Amino acid sequence: MAHPGKTRSGEITDGDARAPNRSMLRAVGFGDGDFAKPICGVAHSHSDLTPCNASLAPLAEAAAASLKEAGVMPQTFGTITVSDGISMGTKGMNYSLVSREVIADSIETVANAQRMDGILVVGGCDKNMPGGMIAIARLNIPAVYVYGGTIMPGKLDGEDLTIVSIFEAVGQHAAGKIGRERFEAVERSAIPGPGSCGGMYTANTMSSSIEALGMALPYSSTMAAIAAEKVQSAKEAGAALAEAVKRGIRPRDIMTKEAFENAIVTTMAVGGSTNAVLHLLAIAQAAEVDLSIDDFARLRASSPVICDLKPSGRYVTIDLHRAGGIPQVMKLLLDAGKLHGGCLTITGKTIAETLAEVPAAPPADQDVIRPLAEPLYAEGHLAILKGSLAPEGAVAKISGIKATSFKGPARVFEDEESALQAILAGKIKAGDVVVIRNEGPKGGPGMREMLAPTSAIIGQGLGDSVALITDGRFSGGTYGFVVGHIAPEAAVGGPLALVAEGDVVSIDAKALRLDVEVDEAELQRRKAAWQAPALETRGALGKYVRMVASASAGAVTG
Repeated sequence: MAHPGKTRSGEITDGDARAPNRSMLRAVGFGDGDFAKPICGVAHSHSDLTPCNASLAPLAEAAAASLKEAGVMPQTFGTITVSDGISMGTKGMNYSLVSREVIADSIETVANAQRMDGILVVGGCDKNMPGGMIAIARLNIPAVYVYGGTIMPGKLDGEDLTIVSIFEAVGQHAAGKIGRERFEAVERSAIPGPGSCGGMYTANTMSSSIEALGMALPYSSTMAAIAAEKVQSAKEAGAALAEAVKRGIRPRDIMTKEAFENAIVTTMAVGGSTNAVLHLLAIAQAAEVDLSIDDFARLRASSPVICDLKPSGRYVTIDLHRAGGIPQVMKLLLDAGKLHGGCLTITGKTIAETLAEVPAAPPADQDVIRPLAEPLYAEGHLAILKGSLAPEGAVAKISGIKATSFKGPARVFEDEESALQAILAGKIKAGDVVVIRNEGPKGGPGMREMLAPTSAIIGQGLGDSVALITDGRFSGGTYGFVVGHIAPEAAVGGPLALVAEGDVVSIDAKALRLDVEVDEAELQRRKAAWQAPALETRGALGKYVRMVASASAGAVTG
């Protein structure tokens, strides 16, 4: 808001014309001495819709108090969230990726309408973070991201449980591998309290990548939601934002091409979610940084996976935090010459300066973080595949699988529900390639995540013998032989729309190929006979369908 002492965007900043502004601000707590101070928004998505967001209000309050102590006037406002975990496997999941755009638009709208000098965003669930970061990149006013924190693991018979444990239990129960009593015990035990899903799933992947970008404080991305240090970190974030406002440090000073490369390499190192590809592309587009899926392919070759984390590994994110967190991972990468140490961070320090006091090696009594000389995988686990089925590209997650290639007959399904029904009914056999189409950005709409079918495959013991490909997305909890984000998508006439039952599909993660073994003449014949499906036209989903770009460009809407 324009007020005495402010010059943002060149508004008139003093005189009687500003009296209505001052009067409105007095009603929300401003005094005579406050009108010349910077105003910073504190945007948060506190909600009891989901455990990811149920503990955010205290963080927003702590950050606001810290800003006020630093001589900045905070103004707190809310934005939305949806729960991916609750909507998973339903039509409600169509709105998940859409919510990323709504979050970004809402934060941008408030911050620009009120002419704020800075913005602090607090979020917890999967789309809160990329949504907030897209807004931060568009606004380009001093900003910092505060992550709500990871959940503590559930416990059952000494075993760590996460949200994925429940989805896999569905498949195990359907296959007769566990009884009803065990199934219900898993359901009751997996989610013990507040926080985002506990493995290196999408929320923790995005929090880690935002820290690696330099837009969140060191160590903040792996803290537990219920830990006292999380509140303290929120206070420190408020102080850091106040200093950034004073010094004029803006997001695009931090989010350079080199910073995105740091985020990609770190995401590979921790074994992060396929969704990181989609979201980092979208954030980069908002920041006007030239990033493409080809950059992921280029960096993968020199980016080892060194963290043994769920879903395909043994540990949860709080274990990574105890082992030294993202700073420890980045220190190993920096010392090996795999990061750009000169990149700026929100604290005003460079990456190299931030990591200067971090030990050269992680504690000896842990095996969450591996030495670079002994990686879990020598190359990154997020592979960009191209070929006759994916001219624009597709994303394969190849951690937790025994082979890097797969060939088999296509079992074609027009949506997630029909595929899941077939899997649970035992109709999918070893050697099959499950094809789920019309689940892309426009066709879904919204690129639903296929956690239910992929977890059912794992639960039935078919994780190494069945592949699944889709123009939809995968949960960060997905692992196995899976390929998603296939572009162009089926609904716009991409090659995936032309696959017929029984066609041989070939996946080669080493050669980076995704192909259907059908000659070009036959594909052209099928293309001529293909009819486009009806797409959503009304409401939020209709708007999204009209505006959304291809998954290969981050599925952005503006």
